[in-house]
Amino acid sequence: MFIKLTRSGPRRYIQLVEAFRDDKGRARQRIVANLGRLEAVDQHFDSLVRGLERVTGRKRPQSAESQCDNPPEILFEPARDLGDVWSLTTLWNELGFDRLRRVFRSGRRQLDVEALLRIMVFNRLCDPESKLGVLRWLETVSFPGIDTSHIGHQHLLRAMDALMDHTESVDDVVATLLRPLIDQDLSVVFYDLTTIRTEGLTEQADELRRYGHSKDGGIRRQVVLGVVQTADGLPIYHNVFEGNVSELSTLRATLDTVMARFPIRRVIAVADRGLLSLDNLEELKQMTTPAGEPLEFILAVSGRRYGDFVELLQPFHTKQCKAAKTEVLGEFEWQDVRLVVAHDPVAATKKTAERDERIKALEDQADAWVGKLDAQDAGERSRGRPLSDGGARAKFYNAVLEAKLGRIIRVDLKSELFTYTVDRKARQLAEMMDGKLLLVTNTTDLKTDEVITRYKSLADIERGFRVLKSEIEIGPVYHRLPKRIRAHAYLCFIALILHRVMRQRLRAAALPVSPERALASLRRIQHHRVQLGGTVRTGISSLTEDQAALLRGLNVEKPRIPEQLSLL
Repeated sequence: MFIKLTRSGPRRYIQLVEAFRDDKGRARQRIVANLGRLEAVDQHFDSLVRGLERVTGRKRPQSAESQCDNPPEILFEPARDLGDVWSLTTLWNELGFDRLRRVFRSGRRQLDVEALLRIMVFNRLCDPESKLGVLRWLETVSFPGIDTSHIGHQHLLRAMDALMDHTESVDDVVATLLRPLIDQDLSVVFYDLTTIRTEGLTEQADELRRYGHSKDGGIRRQVVLGVVQTADGLPIYHNVFEGNVSELSTLRATLDTVMARFPIRRVIAVADRGLLSLDNLEELKQMTTPAGEPLEFILAVSGRRYGDFVELLQPFHTKQCKAAKTEVLGEFEWQDVRLVVAHDPVAATKKTAERDERIKALEDQADAWVGKLDAQDAGERSRGRPLSDGGARAKFYNAVLEAKLGRIIRVDLKSELFTYTVDRKARQLAEMMDGKLLLVTNTTDLKTDEVITRYKSLADIERGFRVLKSEIEIGPVYHRLPKRIRAHAYLCFIALILHRVMRQRLRAAALPVSPERALASLRRIQHHRVQLGGTVRTGISSLTEDQAALLRGLNVEKPRIPEQLSLL
């Protein structure tokens, strides 16, 4: 139907007309109703429209002028970050961490422990905070599948306690999801320790916080964290020890656990100078795997032991290293093990030049002080406080130690006069060892370059520790109960697994982006909620090309609005 306007002389009439087709299919029109003169209808237009609305139950849309006069109320709620937690949730479920829900399934427990653990793990990756800080962070994110409105501090602590109460079951789940990622034919295991600073002065039963030598320098109250990592950079095991534990004593228990938990046929322990040393080499030779085989190891020689290899390396250095322009590899037999040597001429030249520069600066300073002392003895006056031999000796000795040249520059601390000597033999030894990496190994089938490559991969576990301490911020630890400290370390360990999986996928996709930068970019994908005239509208911000590429690289679908998010 439609409205038709007709004329009769000067007057205009309104008709309600219906279009139809007759029996022969021809278009025809018929008048349904005469609505009267246009002037008369205009006077009763509003009442006529309201009557039609009442009968049909429909409402006409407001005109632009009417909307301006009575605009609907618009309420914009704070935007919540979604892209980072969405991506981590996808990885969490894909890797199999959601199986933890079965571990904590109990009719008596009201908490969703798996969800709470997931929240704390994601917080370590997105915005590491204290457990109270987690609650503030939750106010800024939209967590897929979790109602965060009723989560409190005690819920997080109880979840940490539940994690420790079910440690063995959780270990089984984590080991199960990691097994497919591990090379079963030959898994080179990298094991290293780091120290984590703790706070608090109270003493607890089974105390973990002990005073010991910190990796960052000095004596601190701390705990020791051991991490086992594969050659691909995947962490597979961790443990927390007392802060004053002997490093070698942790290796046996760690090795037994890793071999029992993962189907690894062969283990080559690769350790840095700080973990194992030639001082306990004999004890290391006696160690065996759970299968009874001798433990294979690749061990770096500490710089303080380089003097033991002078006679062995002198001919090699003279013939092959002095004139070398590229890396030189060599191998020798030493105490029934292989001594593998790598010489980097570029690094050697740089290190020698830096040492010569430090020695020259110290010699110039010493000459200036000697000149001032001689002038004072001759009765000459100078500006500033007078200088004594003892004062010059003490300042110079401290400067030598700060420059780490105590073995080359010898300060005579017993002489009444300020004197020192430069040990030429020690200086030549240092120059000969510049750019050299000395490794001791009992492996028989690895080639020389393979031994070097295996050891250099150890730098990746050091980067893992830096991730734990910087991006994940594992320390300082403010928990005082030992089980809470262990739970905190476990959460950070799981976060490190997710971090490394992200790194592997980003590299495989040829995306030159770190996991931290990827999460920061994805964080800008936000969940929005708007109330328009009493009607709630939700949406997700549009993706940039970079964000879409990151999601593809991580094998994560585009974020959508789950039911739980629409209810927040």
